[in-house]
Parts: sequence; C-alpha cells; structure tokens
Amino acid sequence: MYPFIRMFKALWQVRRAPPMAFHETHISQHRCWPQDIDLWMELNNGRTLTLYDLGRIPLAKRTGLIGALRTQRWGLTMAGVSVRYRRRIRTFEAFSIKSRAVCWDDKFMYLEQAMVKRSGEVANHALYRAAVTDKNGIVSPTRVLEMMGSDAKSPPMPDWIANWVKADATRPWPPMQDLSQD
Repeated sequence: MYPFIRMFKALWQVRRAPPMAFHETHISQHRCWPQDIDLWMELNNGRTLTLYDLGRIPLAKRTGLIGALRTQRWGLTMAGVSVRYRRRIRTFEAFSIKSRAVCWDDKFMYLEQAMVKRSGEVANHALYRAAVTDKNGIVSPTRVLEMMGSDAKSPPMPDWIANWVKADATRPWPPMQDLSQD
C-alpha cells in the first residue's frame, strides 16, 4: 500500500520550511519499517522507488512546483528512472533522502535522489526523468520554471545524464514486440 500517512507527515514537516531554488537539495529523514522490507529483512527494491516520493514531493512543494501545478491544472509524471543499489538498508535503520533537480531539456526535468545511511554511505541512487503535462501533452520545463518564478535556463547537463538520455533513446518501443502479440 502507498505510504499516505508518511507522505502527509513529510508534507506537514515542510509546510513552514523556507522556499528553495529548484536546483537546491532537499534532505528528509526516514526509517525502514517492517512494511518496507522483503524476505531478507531489508528495504525492498520496489519500495525504495515508492519511498523516493517522500523526498520528491516535499522538494516540489518547497521549490514552488506544486503551486504551479495547482494554478495551471497541470499534472506531473515520471517518464523514466535508473537506479543503482549499492548498500542494504535493514529493518528499523534510519536514513536520509537527498533530492534535487539537476537539469532539464526541452521536455523533461532530471531529478537526482540518494538514500544515505547514518554512516554517510550512499545505499542507492536514482535518476528520474519527470514531465509536467496538460491536456495537450508535455509542458516545456522552461514554461514550468517561469510559472514557478525560477530561472528558466537549465544548468549544463552532466555527461552521465546525457549518456543515459542517449542510451534510453535507442531502446525499442513498444518493448518485447514478440511478447505483446501473445
């Protein structure tokens, strides 16, 4: 089940937090609860993606993105993710989530998130491609940032993100055509 109570708590905690620039890092504190674990008593890889929402949504609130979405009646969708898992997060272990927007292009915003253990070790790292949408499709990030009152010029796209974008563009779509015909 989606962690609605934890999301409401995360939003409540940032209700009076100072606004931040879109590229700044939002840091939130979390714990791995029994409902988050798998058979090996550690944070489940799928739950990791769900818990990253607990960092991205408050980031969107503090940067003014949620306000722009509401006033313009826009939607927000994740259009891709790449995750690298390196360290286990065990049951009841505390960790922080660091979330920030890195850059954007003509269609997508690229968001970086990491779960960091108390020891300072990065347990996992995710790169998300996000899109703002309206009834006509994708809304340009430049327009979104202007509505947020932010600088619409993207920082340079790091090579590692540009390489992911380029590699992902070669991926066949629709996938597994032979399986989709069964």
